[in-house]
Amino acid sequence: MSSYILAQGVGLDVPNYVTADRSAKSFLSTLLAAATSRPHREFRTILEDVSLEAREGDRVALLGRNGAGKTTLLRVLSGAFQPTRGTVEVRGSRQALLNLGLGFHQEATVRENVFLRAAAMGLSGRETAGLLPSILEFSGLESCANHRLAVLSSGQRMRLGFAISTSVQHDIMLMDEWFGAGDAEFVDKARARMTDRVRGSKIVVLASHNFQMLREVCNLGLVLDFGRVVHFGPIREAIDAYKAIYQSTPEYRARRARQAVTRRLAAGEGGGDGG
Repeated sequence: MSSYILAQGVGLDVPNYVTADRSAKSFLSTLLAAATSRPHREFRTILEDVSLEAREGDRVALLGRNGAGKTTLLRVLSGAFQPTRGTVEVRGSRQALLNLGLGFHQEATVRENVFLRAAAMGLSGRETAGLLPSILEFSGLESCANHRLAVLSSGQRMRLGFAISTSVQHDIMLMDEWFGAGDAEFVDKARARMTDRVRGSKIVVLASHNFQMLREVCNLGLVLDFGRVVHFGPIREAIDAYKAIYQSTPEYRARRARQAVTRRLAAGEGGGDGG
């Protein structure tokens, strides 16, 4: 049966608890107000009217400035967030590489955490037992299987999360940036596995700012700005649409102006040395 993703008119509102402005007349009054005032709940719209269709063979890039809603959309597509409005239909097994440390229990052992995370991925105990040696070997934690997770370094926990999350091939891969953290040896292994998993996936949805990699991997691009779709189409057109957005921002223009000044100063200094 064919895999697909179909999102129609998706909107997501999240609660935001806000405290009214308080006048700071004195330390005591400020402390009393902080202890007695109650924040009121407001809702903030993160996504609005987002539609996306991906069929087998599609590799979709999510493009947008920081805070545009890319990671939130990935979480909606993964099933972690339920949309406030609209519908999401997904056919096929999903794997979301969004937060490699999510779901770990610090006081459980490495071995126990493998089984806990694998169960959350839908794997049976027997399947996980078969995968355990390769997960420990890939993460370089064979000698730490019975150690509490809390005693591991952040890098070791990251390697473990990656090894578990990529231990099986899924129909649909949802990724927030291409993996590139860790020591050089592990990064090489991780990139090779990521490439293999992407090739084996029927559909890939990837959020990234690496234009060269997106051109090589993706055929489609969806551009988000302030939680709304501003472009969805072939990847090169999508990259151009995204560039037009961020190149119009005051921050970009100010940075370009600073770079131009730096180049002029460098050229002037070079000319003086030559004279």
